[in-house]
Order: sequence, then structure tokens, then C-alpha cells
Amino acid sequence: MPGVARVDARRNREIVLRTAMQVFDEDGMDVSLGRIARRAGVGAGTVYRHFPSREILLEAVLAEHLGGLVRAAERREGRMTPGDALFGFLLDAMEKSAGRGAVCEALTERRGWPHTTLAAAVQRFREVLARLLSSARRAGTIRDDVQADDLAALVAGGAALLAAHPSRVRGLRLARVLLDGLRVTQEDGFRDTPAGRRHGTGAADRCGECGERLRLRPTGRLPRFCGPTCRQRARRRRLATGT
Repeated sequence: MPGVARVDARRNREIVLRTAMQVFDEDGMDVSLGRIARRAGVGAGTVYRHFPSREILLEAVLAEHLGGLVRAAERREGRMTPGDALFGFLLDAMEKSAGRGAVCEALTERRGWPHTTLAAAVQRFREVLARLLSSARRAGTIRDDVQADDLAALVAGGAALLAAHPSRVRGLRLARVLLDGLRVTQEDGFRDTPAGRRHGTGAADRCGECGERLRLRPTGRLPRFCGPTCRQRARRRRLATGT
């Protein structure tokens, strides 16, 4: 029956893809298609029918990986605040990409075969990333000097960090620290960066308690108060009001 055959073919292709992801992650790029077939529990002919070469299988693996990230991002859209959707997606992309560096390098090094499937997956990834960034920017939750390419590079760097760190918990904590640097906060930016220099005029130059102009140091975070007295006054007021 044609319908059953198509279902079986689709299931076998998914099994081969999942298995190839695991094998490439565990054993590197030099494994044979025959070994992947044995690990997947299918015949070698089944693998070759869907993926005539290892390069084409590599392309499909990375395209599937990117597709999974896109689907996860789309689930976040509309269900979370813009900031939570973006930063949650970035951390999720770092976690899922950790350890896949060998696959990415192999694909970029092989330039003698078509990348049609991969190019389409990359385009979808860029589109969803741009949408999340645009929404977060409109909501005022991310620095306005951040571009989508910056975030893509950060995901790659964060994935490498997680893969290299001996502790998954500490690696994730460092990844969150990286992402926190993109958030808009009351003390956003250092004065030796473009974002920090924008605070050189206006309300950010004045004490948050008495309004006196602050004496700014050449480096470090922007002070909020002119001295200990105003800092203590502000603290007592917060405690009194419960804010």
C-alpha cells in the first residue's frame, strides 16, 4: 500500500537522522553510513536511499538541528513575554548546540556539494531570531545596539563554552551571565563602551536621591548616588515603602 510505504519511509528517515546525530556527537565525523545503519537498526540500503552520501546526511543533520531550534522558538512566541522568549531561546539554543561543533565545522569545510537544504534551514533560523529580537527591542528588554548576527555568534560561543566546561551547572551559569550582559537595566553599560558613554548627559548623571550631579570615574559602573548619605536615605525609603 502506497500510504503505508510513505509512512514507513518517513519513519525510517527520522530514525536515521536521530541516530546520525547521536553517532556524530559521540564518535565524530568519520563513521560510515553502514555503521549508522547498524546503530539505527535499518538496512544500509535504507540509509543510502535517503542520504546517498555522508555529506548529504551531515547537511540533513544540521538542518534538522536548526529546524528543532526554530520550532522551539515559535512555541515561545506568543506564550512568553518578549524578553523571556528571546533569552530563553538563546539559552536553549546554546544547550542544544553544545557538543555539535564538529558537525558544524565539517559542513562549512565541505564546499563541493549543494547546501540547499541547509541554506533554507539557516534562513528560517535567522528569521525567527530576528523576530524575537525585534519584539524584545520594542519591549525595551534588550540593548538597542544588539543585532541578530551578534546573537547568532553569541549562541555559537555559548555552545562552545558549555561543551568545554567540565561542569554543566557552572557552564550554564556562565552562559546566563553572558546573556545578562544584553539586558537593559538601570545600570546598563560601562563608560568605556559605547552604551556606557551614552549616559554622559541627562538624568543618569545625577544622584537618584538628591539630584546633585555625580562625579563620574573614567571606568566602572555608573554610580546611582552621590555618596553614602544618599545611598542610606534611599535604602531607608525602600524599606519603609516595601519597594
